[in-house]
Amino acid sequence: MVKFVVEYRKDCGPAAADGRLDGPAFHRNHEPIWSAISGFLSMQSGDVLEIGSGTGQHVTEFARRAPHLSWWPSDIDDSHLKSIAAWRAHSGLENLRAPQRIDLGDPHWAWTRDSYGAGALTALLCINVLHISSWSVSRNLMAGAGRFLKEDGRLFVYGPFKRGGNHTAPSNTQFDAALRAENPEWGVRDVDDLNVLAQDAKLTAAEISPMPANNLVLAFARALRQN
Repeated sequence: MVKFVVEYRKDCGPAAADGRLDGPAFHRNHEPIWSAISGFLSMQSGDVLEIGSGTGQHVTEFARRAPHLSWWPSDIDDSHLKSIAAWRAHSGLENLRAPQRIDLGDPHWAWTRDSYGAGALTALLCINVLHISSWSVSRNLMAGAGRFLKEDGRLFVYGPFKRGGNHTAPSNTQFDAALRAENPEWGVRDVDDLNVLAQDAKLTAAEISPMPANNLVLAFARALRQN
């Protein structure tokens, strides 16, 4: 198993007695992210899988706001999985499912719907993962979206991104340099490069929603089959 995600407990302080972690980023960005994804999700039914759920706060809050959808959190870090399970128990939400371990370092990764195996997803959500992971994780995420999304389903990806080979702000340039200094396989990804992966996975090019602090939400759609 490849550990590619920064451990949130390093930024969250001590966990609560039940294992819940409280991530500062959640409080800053959950409202803008929801504004970008809720228009599509409000009109849908079915299953939403979050990749790299971290503390579990985003998926818990979004499950509360969209009770008509089944939300499936995932991660690879044991402390994250414990935190997600604790937030789920704390919330009491019936549409928030138990977390499952998913490693995007595996090109053949899969998700499971209870005892019935994998099914078609209405949406995939990935928040603040691609810049703290290897390029293979981006590739495997896109390929998995091509496998698991239903027709016209969406992959939503949030984080900092370059556009046309250029950073969108000086702060992102500095952030990218810091990431690569910490791990040469990390770094701010370019929307153009992700669009190439999307095309290979039979997804549309990204629809871009600007976010605060020079972040973006990218929405990739599963292409409709041609008759």
